[in-house]
Amino acid sequence: MMQARWLKRPSPYLPVWEAMRDFTEARGSDTPDAIWLTEHEPVYTLGQAGKPEHVLNSAGIPVVRCDRGGQVTYHGPGQVMVYCLMDLRRLKIFVKEYVALLEDAIIGTLEELGLPDACRKPGAPGVYVPAASADGGAQGELAKIAALGIKVRNGCTYHGLALNVDMDLAPFLGINPCGYEGLKTVDLRTCGIEATIEDAGERLAARLGEAFAGVARPV
Repeated sequence: MMQARWLKRPSPYLPVWEAMRDFTEARGSDTPDAIWLTEHEPVYTLGQAGKPEHVLNSAGIPVVRCDRGGQVTYHGPGQVMVYCLMDLRRLKIFVKEYVALLEDAIIGTLEELGLPDACRKPGAPGVYVPAASADGGAQGELAKIAALGIKVRNGCTYHGLALNVDMDLAPFLGINPCGYEGLKTVDLRTCGIEATIEDAGERLAARLGEAFAGVARPV
């Protein structure tokens, strides 16, 4: 049975990353999958193959190179982190299916909260909303509201996703978010949705739990 729990908030990034790696390294075939939820203290994280030049101005915010996929992103208070510690071999799904499942869960949660136009962007993992409806951006332009970054080791995942709820978005101006110059980044509040970190996190964790239960197959 999968377990979901909140970590201390706001939490420093490094100890949580180390705990995820330790959990994954120590787990066995019978170890229950888990979802960890938290908010982080301000930090930029650079993926395993991330390019440092995408950090334009850190302005004193720590930059941590980690072992997830993807480029650079920002984590901070007002953003719910959902770390998925899953055994893909036991679920019998491939990484591409897993990523699609994460994105579907975010899109479903956003629709439940009142954002029916959330969508994917081809070639750019994560979830987006029309910028025009979020902050008066150009018609047809998309703004990022949730980021994905995962690591798979021995068939098991860690890291996960970040959903912007009600946060200071200014630090995103110090980077090319996810490696894309000029990419707009928004949160639920910018989109006119009032939600707490707890509500958004619980809804997303519940939807993920249902999705993982739905794909689980007999071993």
